[in-house]
Amino acid sequence: MRSGLVSDSMKNEQNGAAYPLVLDVSVVAPVYNEVESIPHLLEAIASVFADSELSYEIILVDDGSTDGSAQLLQQQAQIRHDLKVIILRRNYGQTAAMSAGFNHARGTKIVTLDADLQNDPADILMLVAKLDEGFDMVSGWRQKRQDKALTRLLPSKIANWIIRHITDVRIHDYGCSLKAYRAELVADMNLYGELHRFLPALAYIEGARITEMPVRHHARRFGSSKYGLSRTFRVMMDLLTIAFMKKFLTRPMHVFGLLGLVSMTSGGVIGVYLTIVKLVLNEDIGNRPLLILAVLLVVTGVQLFCFGLLAELLMRTYHESQGRPIYRIREVITKNVK
Repeated sequence: MRSGLVSDSMKNEQNGAAYPLVLDVSVVAPVYNEVESIPHLLEAIASVFADSELSYEIILVDDGSTDGSAQLLQQQAQIRHDLKVIILRRNYGQTAAMSAGFNHARGTKIVTLDADLQNDPADILMLVAKLDEGFDMVSGWRQKRQDKALTRLLPSKIANWIIRHITDVRIHDYGCSLKAYRAELVADMNLYGELHRFLPALAYIEGARITEMPVRHHARRFGSSKYGLSRTFRVMMDLLTIAFMKKFLTRPMHVFGLLGLVSMTSGGVIGVYLTIVKLVLNEDIGNRPLLILAVLLVVTGVQLFCFGLLAELLMRTYHESQGRPIYRIREVITKNVK
């Protein structure tokens, strides 16, 4: 059970009403300095569900905004019955903000999108309907992106190509925030670092059925983009993490043990050769760099083998223990149901 379900189902002491435990759809959007976009975003999402029979909620997570977004969200939460606002203590990043939204979502289906209005809320119901065809995750594909070619489109195409070939999850647009998930899928995924962009790969590790759909994409109307080339290093490091998790999450000894064995064997072979040179050929080996290499390979091999054993223990802890959240919430605001 995701955290937040119990508290949301508690009775309101003032009016005796109970919050509904389960909704059809939760729409989650991280917010960072998007004060101008927020009113338009709320109205656009509400209009999508106005003619639908689906019950829904909007969860906006303020990730340490400094432009008045948090204050505006607090005001909106007091007048809107469909809005829940989560305000984080500081800027933790998009991954943590999305994780906070997931943990407080009550929908059986969860849809994520950016708060900058570049994702079109009108596509939400289309993604939700696709989930009903038996998929666990539906990823948006921005076929006609309205971004700068050199700083956004080109790096994105390169990154998507690399990610596809490393993770073996064949979708075109990993960076699109507009995605739909079954709630039980995201409940099993713990997010750290910049892993929000690798959610399809994490879902694949969990055995999810994944598909993608073309979605609309608009030019930014307000503010400036929070993304840039500075994230490249962090993304690459998280990609290596995903690649390791995909292949060796439950068997890290297979990679560390193999590398350690190769290293120790190589060092041992070199050591035997030097021993023969010393004892049989009676040559001096004390000043040979090969001797240092042999010692280094043996020591490195032992260390890698020990790392493998420690990683095995850590993986067991990872699977068997309750994970701590990667964020700290200052307050959760929701309108009382009457």
